[in-house]
Amino acid sequence: MLDLDLPTFLARVLVLFTAFAVHEFAHAWTADYFGDDTPRVNGRLTLNPFAHLDPLGSILLLFAGFGWARPVPVNPYALERRSPAALMWVSLAGPLSNLLMAVLAAVPFRLGLVTVAQLMVDMQTVSTSILPTLPYLLFEFVSINLLLMLFNLIPLAPLDGEKIAAYVFPPRWADFLDSIRPYGPVILLLLVFGGPLLGVDVLGWVIFQPLGFLVRLLLG
Repeated sequence: MLDLDLPTFLARVLVLFTAFAVHEFAHAWTADYFGDDTPRVNGRLTLNPFAHLDPLGSILLLFAGFGWARPVPVNPYALERRSPAALMWVSLAGPLSNLLMAVLAAVPFRLGLVTVAQLMVDMQTVSTSILPTLPYLLFEFVSINLLLMLFNLIPLAPLDGEKIAAYVFPPRWADFLDSIRPYGPVILLLLVFGGPLLGVDVLGWVIFQPLGFLVRLLLG
């Protein structure tokens, strides 16, 4: 954390104020579309990042490259009255928004406006720069958005993936997810911090291997 260079910090500020805001707004808009006014009442149907940011999650994103925003409150019963799949779509909207932002940020690479070769040079000199270059800024934006998408798709509460899996999995599996829901945050902490200490990098396999593949796929 202490070795964080200024260009990376500034690039992450941009991600913080865009990716998190769009992710949470996507949840709020989808819930509102399905007739749940809870996000609107709580002031979350907005792209204003300050309505969504979590202090600790924001600090971690800036200094560690990974964090979280404040969850958008929804009323599952109001959503289920509209459609059995409504809660699943509300949950899926956030990760899908991250994927869309990553794809859009990768377009300049695909059009040849910036190149991976330029990015490689910029990554070697980033510690001596003041501002992030366009290739490096786009790379950080793509990478963090994909990281947020993959992490949120893990089928453990309180992540979006838990509600998505509860809808698409067979009933027996959905019942199992429901039984471990109260322990979801503890399991996540053990996976994030305890796993590497024990030499079991589950998240590295679940997140970082797909992340590397997706970054290479999008940037070409």
